[in-house]
Amino acid sequence: MLGVGIGAKYAIEHDLVSPLTRIVLGYLAGLGLLAFALKLKREYLNFSAVLLSGAMAIFYFITYAAYDFYALIPQGVAFGLMVVFTVFTVVAALQYNMAVIAHFGLVGAYAVPILLSDGSGRVAILFSYMAILNAGILLISFSRQWKSLVYTAFGLSWLVYMGWFALSYTVREPSHWGIAFGFLALFFLIFYSILLAYKLLRLEQFQKDDVVLLLFNAFIFYGVGYALIQDLPQGEELLGLFTLLNALLHFGVAVLIYRRRLADRTLFYLMGGLVLVFITLAVPVQLEGQWVSLLWALQAALLFWIGRSRGVSFYESLSYALMLLAFGSILHDWSESPATYFPEGQTQIRPVLNGAFLLTLLFTAAFGLMSWLNLRYPPALTGAATRLQLLRVGLPAVFLLALYQLFGLEIARYWEGLYQASYITYTSADYEQVELSGWDHDLLLFRRVWMLNYSLLFLSLLALVNQLRIRSRPLGLVNLGLNGLLLLVFLWGGLLALSELRESYLSGHMAEYYQRGPGHVLIRYFSFLFLGGMLWTSYRYLRTPFMALQQHRPQANMLLYGVLLWILSSELIHWMDMAGSSQTYKFGLSLLWGAYALLLIVLGIWKRQKALRIGAIVLFAVTLIKLFFYDIVHLDTIAKTVVFVSLGVLLLIISFLYNKYKALIFDEPTA
Repeated sequence: MLGVGIGAKYAIEHDLVSPLTRIVLGYLAGLGLLAFALKLKREYLNFSAVLLSGAMAIFYFITYAAYDFYALIPQGVAFGLMVVFTVFTVVAALQYNMAVIAHFGLVGAYAVPILLSDGSGRVAILFSYMAILNAGILLISFSRQWKSLVYTAFGLSWLVYMGWFALSYTVREPSHWGIAFGFLALFFLIFYSILLAYKLLRLEQFQKDDVVLLLFNAFIFYGVGYALIQDLPQGEELLGLFTLLNALLHFGVAVLIYRRRLADRTLFYLMGGLVLVFITLAVPVQLEGQWVSLLWALQAALLFWIGRSRGVSFYESLSYALMLLAFGSILHDWSESPATYFPEGQTQIRPVLNGAFLLTLLFTAAFGLMSWLNLRYPPALTGAATRLQLLRVGLPAVFLLALYQLFGLEIARYWEGLYQASYITYTSADYEQVELSGWDHDLLLFRRVWMLNYSLLFLSLLALVNQLRIRSRPLGLVNLGLNGLLLLVFLWGGLLALSELRESYLSGHMAEYYQRGPGHVLIRYFSFLFLGGMLWTSYRYLRTPFMALQQHRPQANMLLYGVLLWILSSELIHWMDMAGSSQTYKFGLSLLWGAYALLLIVLGIWKRQKALRIGAIVLFAVTLIKLFFYDIVHLDTIAKTVVFVSLGVLLLIISFLYNKYKALIFDEPTA
């Protein structure tokens, strides 16, 4: 075949013989090879099969050249001949019962248009030629399961198609859309039929490679079809319908399998699951959500459900790869700016009823289902302890992260929308001729605060659910660790944002353009309520038997009193600012810390907690050091007198209490 091809190509380039002569000689060479193959069939079956394969490839080669390059035969005749050659090759492959004939005669014919291409770009002819070859493989698949043949044809067909789609397809060419979508659908249906035909007729069970090809075929058709429909003038409105049509197609196959009781039950579950995947996917697609992450997540849930519920290990193994793809894709979606989800030309997005929210909701549901299945059914895999341990931790972790993002992203998008809508242009107060522009940056502070409030609420509810329902010690420890991190973020970043909102309210900066009201101040007390809820649920862990943390109560008490001192110090500064006090904070903070140390001493004696009393003494010592080396530098004589007298009185009270209750103190049990 290669010799004839190279010789024909040489004759063409050097104009040695006329076009008609070239074609006739090519057919004669093929007929001679075919006759020789048939003569040797009885005694040399394998050799005969190879010769016959080469003869059929030559026939494809010459027919393609006669039509495409020389126009010696019309299109109908060329395709009629190719159909005849395909049928003959199929019959010969079945008679010989050898896949090599199909490989040489059908798959080998894929090289013909590439070898003879003149760069004319008549891709419709190429795809039609490939479709005829694939139809021949479909006929073979009804009676033979030659997987290597299917793999080769599948890979070559989609490789050629995707290469053309990526490099040559353009919306500006009117004929390209019809060619692209028509042959996309044709290739999809042919390979769908090839992958199902033998299994359904022979009632055989699907293997891992069959499922992979089936899913790849469905994903390529949907993904490329989605991109093509988007190119239409009103294509955005048809994407949901296209998704539902995919569901309807798979539903038809599922009904066929169910009614005729064909193949294994897992295939029916796979088809039925694909129906649910595409029906579920239609909603965020129609609402312009990011569908790729959801498609992978739903397919992972489908395969994991089949694998666990039916005990099929390779379905479960396939689901792991899709889980990783889905998680990586959703992280990319979440990392995008909230403004990217706004409809074009708008600065707001409809709360809850939008594609981004539904995407995360369904993603959360998919991983929630897999987390439940992981607990409900034993693993189908054996000898994969590390992987299963990662699954026990990873699935709930991704589920909780997605659940948090579900409303967290809505809050971020809400404030981002207000921020984008706040853009104005105004004239400078200092230079009347200068026009400035900007946004209301207080809205970003509100977004930061409300994200912290939401995080505090989420972790509080997680703690309550764990304490009352789940009762998991590992989850409780993770919950406490996250609570500690969030507490640090609130005390450092949250209180700073609240202070900046207060300063904006008091200064009235940009008040003539934006609202500067009591909400700038009152929001801090909403935040304190959320913080109090998180601290309360965290403290409840000390009293739950499954956590076994009762011995750490003294340390928890010290942490709680430390947080309270931090909040009180912030409140003192806040109200001094609100009152317009001209005094520095140093004096007030020293008195507050001294009084607080006294309160801790009283509580330590009353509760008989040595650690609390030691903490109070340390706090008082820090207050005195602060007083001597920092506070008195800028204080006048009267202020110094008041500070020293006040702290002296506090020291006397502390000393008195120690002497009065020393019997109680020194008789207390050590803890």
